[in-house]
Amino acid sequence: MFADRARIIVRSGKGGDGCVSFRREKYVPNGGPDGGDGGSGGSVFLEVDEGLNTLIDYRHTRKYQAEDGENGSKKNCQGKDGKDIVLKVPPGTVLKEEESGKVIVDMSGERRRFLLLKGGRGGSGNQHYATSTMQAPRYAQPGGDAGQLAILMELKVIADVGLVGFPNVGKSTFLARVTNARPKVANYHFTTLNPNLGVVDLDQSKGFVIADIPGLLEGASQGIGLGHEFLRHIERTRVIVHIVDAAATEGRDPVADIYAIQRELEAYNPEIAARPQVIAANKIDAIYGEENDHVSAIREEFEPQGLKVYPISAVSGEGVKELLYYVSEMLERNQEQPFVFEQEYFPEGGLSDRYSNEPYSVAYDQKEKEYVAEGPRIEKMLGYTNLESEKGFLFFQNFLKKQGILRKLEDLGIQEGDTVRMYGLSFQYYK
Repeated sequence: MFADRARIIVRSGKGGDGCVSFRREKYVPNGGPDGGDGGSGGSVFLEVDEGLNTLIDYRHTRKYQAEDGENGSKKNCQGKDGKDIVLKVPPGTVLKEEESGKVIVDMSGERRRFLLLKGGRGGSGNQHYATSTMQAPRYAQPGGDAGQLAILMELKVIADVGLVGFPNVGKSTFLARVTNARPKVANYHFTTLNPNLGVVDLDQSKGFVIADIPGLLEGASQGIGLGHEFLRHIERTRVIVHIVDAAATEGRDPVADIYAIQRELEAYNPEIAARPQVIAANKIDAIYGEENDHVSAIREEFEPQGLKVYPISAVSGEGVKELLYYVSEMLERNQEQPFVFEQEYFPEGGLSDRYSNEPYSVAYDQKEKEYVAEGPRIEKMLGYTNLESEKGFLFFQNFLKKQGILRKLEDLGIQEGDTVRMYGLSFQYYK
């Protein structure tokens, strides 16, 4: 069974509470505070496992929870940290926050590991709060709260080339011929209900990964049939191969079929429809003579539009090698990396909360006539955030607002157009 979607709930561990305790020993009448710190809660990590190709494990188990941190105890004993959990996912898995549908992370490209939810920090014991005027503090810091997320997981197949076409046009047969993949092949509609991946190896040319996207129906972009489930797998491909039944063995018009598929791609995502494409006019082994009217019609209709047409037979192999070398050339010309989704949702308990206890300062530099904000809290956030991304910049702005840094700047009298300096970076202040 192929599983490309799953819904799960994840929870990080709660931090252990700090302990209120006092030293009690014979001959020590005024023992000071000795309450230990609580342990940190376990975090939830994601990790790519190249050996996985489905999300089926997450269909059986829906809830995943890291271990809570232990409470601190007397005699300055620190509580044990909670154990982290690591969720293994196939490459190409995209996680979204279920309610908003916003992307949390795309486990593709260079990203192999990701901190999904940070465990709650351990609370400080009462020993940390002793002062010259308060030598017996009877309070300790509670542990940080656990984080929880309801997540939608989607596997979006990573392949260089996507095969598209109506059911029963020979995509699975083609994939079986050109790769080591062994998809089920039969003469009935929707034989393929799952995307199949294979690697094409070419002599004196770079190989590539090819995906057989299950047959589409008109209306797939609106979710008719299994449209959305199928179309999501073509989002990362760099080249699209349209396979059509050039012999019209089922009485369909191949030209109309190509236009129908193009309309579905355009309606689903115009960026996909704009990617390089080539047409494979399949089943020429069922054509008598050099070339029938359908192949000629396909050439006359689409080659003036810049789409090459290759008559092939996935059964006999005729014309297949020429098509594959042309696809390889297309990939060489189109060196764009597969599309990776940007982060849109930042779970609570992430970096902005993790650094909320770090100090910072805000001041006005009279000499330079600009405002200066600095401190570990700000420095760490700048190191994490991609300010060249619009979403990253908005995230950093929200961090400044949430931490009260913008309010402190306003208290110092900052006006629109004034400059704020943060570790070598300068920003213009606007409300």
